[in-house]
Amino acid sequence: MTCKNHNCQCGGNAGQDFAELAPVLDQYAKVPGSLITILQKAQDIYGYLSIDAINYISERTGIKAAKIYGVATFYAQFRLQPIGKHLIMLCKGTACHVNGADLIEEAVCEHLNIKDGETTEDGVFTLNNVACLGCCSLAPVMMIKSADGEETFGNLTKDKVKAILDDIRAREA
Repeated sequence: MTCKNHNCQCGGNAGQDFAELAPVLDQYAKVPGSLITILQKAQDIYGYLSIDAINYISERTGIKAAKIYGVATFYAQFRLQPIGKHLIMLCKGTACHVNGADLIEEAVCEHLNIKDGETTEDGVFTLNNVACLGCCSLAPVMMIKSADGEETFGNLTKDKVKAILDDIRAREA
């Protein structure tokens, strides 16, 4: 579709290219109850759900942008802001909580100068507390995801977590 605002093929969303999302919408746009699947796939492609992406999904599905935004903000799995190159998922489940997850979170927050849900100024790390990673025997545990894959770190201490973060940051330099 040609955009009347920009005379291009952006669908009114000149700030972001949705070529990768188009096939997803071709498959799911008219399937009732598929909004969460569409949002998951959009987030997998772009790393987060931008307002432009929400508007594009709205245009293609006929679902009001406000409803899509409501769904995206209701579920904790969806992000509306870009994340760092390395997403730290810190387990806060029962086993991790009992074994010191709060102290590990404190160490990460102090070391990186961020809080849960925030990204470092240099865009290298984002911290997300999660309900459970399913690695209870490694408690306390965190998983770090990046474009290279994911790695799980267990039996964490404050010193160990700082060393892990320093090692990742050194690899980024």
